[in-house]
Amino acid sequence: MAPVTNENPDLQASRIVILGGGPGGYEAALVARRLGADVTVVERQGLGGAAVLTDVVPSKTLIATADWMTIADRAADLGIRLPVDTAKAAHPAMRRHMVDLDAVNTRVMALAAAQSADIHARLEREGVRVLIGEGRLDGPSRVHVTLQEDAAEVTVDADVILLALGATPRVLPTAIPDGERILTWTQLYNLKELPERLIVVGSGVTGAEFAGAYNALGSDVVLVSSRDRVLPGEDADAAELIEGVFRSRGMTVMSRTRAEAAVRTDEGVEVTLADGRVVKGSHVLLAVGSIPSTAGIGLEEAGVRLTASGHVQVDKVSRTSVRGIYAAGDCTGILPLASVAAMQGRVAMSHALGDAVSPIKLRTVAANIFTAPEIATVGYSEEKLKEQGSKYVTTTLPLARNPRAKMLGMRDGFVKLFAHPEASVVLGGVVVAPRASELIFPITLAVAHRLTVDDVAEAFTVYPSLSGSIAEVARMLHHRED
Repeated sequence: MAPVTNENPDLQASRIVILGGGPGGYEAALVARRLGADVTVVERQGLGGAAVLTDVVPSKTLIATADWMTIADRAADLGIRLPVDTAKAAHPAMRRHMVDLDAVNTRVMALAAAQSADIHARLEREGVRVLIGEGRLDGPSRVHVTLQEDAAEVTVDADVILLALGATPRVLPTAIPDGERILTWTQLYNLKELPERLIVVGSGVTGAEFAGAYNALGSDVVLVSSRDRVLPGEDADAAELIEGVFRSRGMTVMSRTRAEAAVRTDEGVEVTLADGRVVKGSHVLLAVGSIPSTAGIGLEEAGVRLTASGHVQVDKVSRTSVRGIYAAGDCTGILPLASVAAMQGRVAMSHALGDAVSPIKLRTVAANIFTAPEIATVGYSEEKLKEQGSKYVTTTLPLARNPRAKMLGMRDGFVKLFAHPEASVVLGGVVVAPRASELIFPITLAVAHRLTVDDVAEAFTVYPSLSGSIAEVARMLHHRED
């Protein structure tokens, strides 16, 4: 597709105001400064936004700690033994590895704060004006900001506005979070002790990630899913494998049942299900989606068109229904990924300031679910290929056949590729493995550049390596010419 160029190339000296300092906002600010614009970022809680302070960075740091627990559990399979029977050990240091959740969460939040400070410092070095406070549109070219520090009011005029507003956790009216026992995923980091029995309501990406992490950390976890299986929006084989892993590690998975309410009791919490059953636990995590942070800031009054769900409507170069106003990130409802938000923000500023830009191609977006093992995907899913009637061939190779995986004691996972049966072009792929987020990159390159399975198969891989399975699957898809 040919690059799209803004119809007004004289905007290089524009005044840009960005509402929201998350990935979509701060990446946009850097692009706008490089293109010569005067840039102001308005952020209500701290640079990096929810992605850095309460969502992506904290959750993946917590999950990284849980990964170490999962690796340690494989020690016996590799011939590593503790010096004495752990049940009889006299000293705690000689017993099975334990988690100090207070120390874990202290580290998690310190890393998030440090990352936020780094982003803040970089923006200021680049000459971006940063205002910490609440912003509200006053028409299509002016923003009012109530500063957090002293509640002073500041008005900023803009030639271009970028809405990078993010989203907040959705809650149930019958399960109001209290930050102590009934929790959203932003409140988990206040916990000082590991939940004895954690009930996770919602089996999408967020629910599955936290359920797996707390299970690995040592909590008794109950996962309540309203669907037939966990991760209903993901590759069916990958989701089935993860659910099997969850159950094998002692997690209780309650499928095809919906949570109706959650209340706090003297002992902990009680979650009432749609069929009348009551599940008791020490804590409950609500992972039932998110809502865009678009209400009450003057969007509709300025003419910005919203969807029924409250998301900002945008086109492929992040334009809204109002000339000069763009939007990026979770508030658009395109894909709730930090990488997509950042790309939307960069595309928006390049377009607004007259630089050549190519519209976002969602087909080339790689995504990862940080369970153990991870699930990474890119390109067309098998469900999408079937839905649109596309011709395709597919092959799957279990991770357990990989020599490097055997050395590391890895059993659960696979590599799957989809390709066109005649042209042999790679259409998509799924990797289920530890660090699948790293392994998906060569498949992403193949999808983005329309490589064939032979292109992938003929590239050298290290022996032994987990990435060798990607080349092996490609070789299995080789189409012999008669």
